[in-house]
Amino acid sequence: MALMPIKFDLTKRVKLAQGLWLLYWLSVMAGVLIFSMGIFFKIELRKRSEMMDNNESHFVPNLLILVGLVACVINAFGGKVCHDSLDTIKFTKWKPVLKTYMSGCVVFCFALFVTALLCFLMQISLHFALAEGLKNGMKYYKDTDTPGRCFMKRTLDMTQIEFRCCGNNNYKDWFEIQWISNRYLDFSNDEVKARVQSNVEGKYLMESVPFSCCNPGSPRPCIQHHLTNNSAHYSYDHHTEDLNIWTRGCREALVSYYGGTMNSIGAFVLLFISMQAVVTVGMQYLSTSLETLADPENPESESEGWLLEKSVKETLSDIMTKITSLFKGNQVQEEDAEAAPT
Repeated sequence: MALMPIKFDLTKRVKLAQGLWLLYWLSVMAGVLIFSMGIFFKIELRKRSEMMDNNESHFVPNLLILVGLVACVINAFGGKVCHDSLDTIKFTKWKPVLKTYMSGCVVFCFALFVTALLCFLMQISLHFALAEGLKNGMKYYKDTDTPGRCFMKRTLDMTQIEFRCCGNNNYKDWFEIQWISNRYLDFSNDEVKARVQSNVEGKYLMESVPFSCCNPGSPRPCIQHHLTNNSAHYSYDHHTEDLNIWTRGCREALVSYYGGTMNSIGAFVLLFISMQAVVTVGMQYLSTSLETLADPENPESESEGWLLEKSVKETLSDIMTKITSLFKGNQVQEEDAEAAPT
């Protein structure tokens, strides 16, 4: 017995075909939007790829680009079928491929769900990629004359200014690395020599941050140096005063930005899945209603459409039987191939 059967006449079939045609082309536009989102996010990741420890983060935008292209092709084809369904003669040529097309639509919906899930989970991989990437990037901040690292200073400064952040976890991360190149240090100065000699690794460390950490909204001039030395500045207490530098770490800021973007994209993909499911169900009813016309030569005759030709249990049983027979057929072919040389 068919699952969820519905009676159709010519008027209902025409309205269904027209409605599906409109939804399919809306889905094409949604596919273009998903493709554009993938391109946008890939460009955003490329901008700061120097600060990421690996390239695995590009898998999701690449997947969005692929899914967007597939969505455009699948839904454009569905729109064409709906347009031709108004003419029973034109629709006849599509009958042999409709079952394959419907199966492809179901698989595509599953792929969309996986894509949306990866969008939500991407924040975890980004967190670890940025943690190590920012740490290394800060070490290379001073290497403005080293090939391959000469733009790291500019990238970090622009990131800290744009995202209003400082350091990896917070501004104190700059205290633990030498971010001023030796070429700009006067080693004849006693203070410089004392700082270098007091460090086990011979680094010039100080309680200072780059200019890009400064908060332009602060009422007082930016304090970059001696941040924890209250006596070095007038009317200053680093424990109680609202520092005039950004206190949020760049890892948190970037994960929040990228995470928010991916959450929005993931939500849109989930919404697109519901639209794709609607057009897939509608196409199933349209195709079955055209296949069961009482008089194929009379388009005004009544017909019946359904979601599944059999019940869910019977349908699943048939699928498992086909898979089992296919598996057994492959085994027989392998055994014949092994027996042939003997």
